[in-house]
Amino acid sequence: MGKVAYQKEGHLGVVTLNRPEQLNCFDYETLKECEEIVEAISMDRDVRAVIFTGAGEKAFSAGADLKERRTLTEKEVRRNVRKIREVFTAIEELPQPTIAAINGYALGGGLELALACDFRYASQTAKLGLTEVSWAIIPGAGGTQRLTRLVGISKAKELILTARRIEAAQAEKIGLVNKVTEPDKLLEEAIELADEMMKNGPLAVIQAKHAINHGSNTDIHTGLAIEAKAYEVIIPTEDRLEALDAFKEKRTANFNGR
Repeated sequence: MGKVAYQKEGHLGVVTLNRPEQLNCFDYETLKECEEIVEAISMDRDVRAVIFTGAGEKAFSAGADLKERRTLTEKEVRRNVRKIREVFTAIEELPQPTIAAINGYALGGGLELALACDFRYASQTAKLGLTEVSWAIIPGAGGTQRLTRLVGISKAKELILTARRIEAAQAEKIGLVNKVTEPDKLLEEAIELADEMMKNGPLAVIQAKHAINHGSNTDIHTGLAIEAKAYEVIIPTEDRLEALDAFKEKRTANFNGR
């Protein structure tokens, strides 16, 4: 097993950062493995939802591997920062819905990974923060942008400029996480959310996510045009007709993603 593990269970993909002794921190090799897995998932239409989590009980991910970072040249640091930004952008752009199951520390790049996901479920034991300024750097994998869009400018500045770590309950209160769970229920509840989405038309879920993501950062008229184009994609699909047939026949629809 490598530094990132991947399991496919039915239509669900589960990506696990697998460096528990290093608090699932990202070194360059981990980023490369994650990139390959995410690329494969993006092309696998049999995968209808994805969960990202961390191995062990202590950490989702504590961010960049600072032991490795200390040995890198400035050129290599730029390479690593560029790669982590690319990987997290690829996660954000996955067509399938994504859930971060935050099972412990989500600090720095670890929280930035969670921010790149569509949903964040956190264990009661989780601690979250963009702590980069305490290391005399700034969030460089989307944190300054995604956190701001999620919780607002003032709260994002407060969290980033203080390098503050917050408890899961506080993160839920400000809208940073969707739900806080008991530690032993975290993955189970993340799977329940995935199941709730996966029972729906997979192409419709993909297009709805596309319309929300691409329309939310533009004006309402452009957003409505994006929604209209996404709807057009769905009209000729087999799944749409299957839903109508299932309604007529009073049975559960059997969607095949076509």
